[in-house]
Amino acid sequence: MDKIEEALREGQAVVLPTETVYGLFAQALSKRAVDNVYALKKRPREKAMNLNVASLEDILAFSKEVPAYLAELYKAFLPGPLTIILKANEKVPAWINGGLPTVGFRVPAHPQTLAYIKQTGPLIGPSANLSGQASGLVYQEIQSAFANCLLGIQDDKAIKGRDSTILDISGSRAKILRQGALTQDAIQVRVKEIIF
Repeated sequence: MDKIEEALREGQAVVLPTETVYGLFAQALSKRAVDNVYALKKRPREKAMNLNVASLEDILAFSKEVPAYLAELYKAFLPGPLTIILKANEKVPAWINGGLPTVGFRVPAHPQTLAYIKQTGPLIGPSANLSGQASGLVYQEIQSAFANCLLGIQDDKAIKGRDSTILDISGSRAKILRQGALTQDAIQVRVKEIIF
């Protein structure tokens, strides 16, 4: 087991690259690990976390009442810069989504980060920055912001710098909550059944 996997299994936070920005990743199902990330980022508790998962099966394991086109959407765009909001089922701990009826799912396209998610189970992975600051794009700057106390992987070349598009498909109509790399037009071209 490498040091990063070990740190994740022990409930520590680590800095990992995605195809958008660096994330501060930790065990999603460990309250202590999630509390630690909120504290590190100085993030308000009312800002819910997403579940970073590795497969469509993982999404289905933590959601309910999913739209019929979910598999088609997954196949078209994931792994990739898309966060999907769905209705949460009873397996989603309140410390992830603040007890909201919904939860976000992200499947990062970076191969090493995805491998850690597969090995250790769902992770939270908010952007690696202090709350209110710009998203983390440069590994050394992130380490400086967190007093060089976190393990991580440096891959600045993988970072495209645009946040993921947040797509809410928890209701009858899809809504884009944050415009990122992926546009509504691109989604509609690939997923015919989706209605905005």
